[in-house]
Amino acid sequence: MLVIACYDINTETRAGRRRLRRVARVCEGIGQRVQKSVFEFQIDRMQFEALELHLLGEINLEEDNLRLYRLPDSRGSEVREHGTFRATDFDGPLVL
Repeated sequence: MLVIACYDINTETRAGRRRLRRVARVCEGIGQRVQKSVFEFQIDRMQFEALELHLLGEINLEEDNLRLYRLPDSRGSEVREHGTFRATDFDGPLVL
């Protein structure tokens, strides 16, 4: 399934800036950054649950915001891109 994670971390404090780096590192290790605080993941349900738990362990629920969108694999589901960013096709060859 396609999962989209977006987050808004309060970076007014040193601890907040550390949380931001840790959340980004978790996301970069599994998914693909598509905007500064938005990542896409091609993962299964178990990986989704693990990702959610990991991210919840990194954020401060009193100061930060995390949104996870699950888009099940189904016909009619699509992503439309506009502008300069082009996503990596992980189903195709990674080295040309």
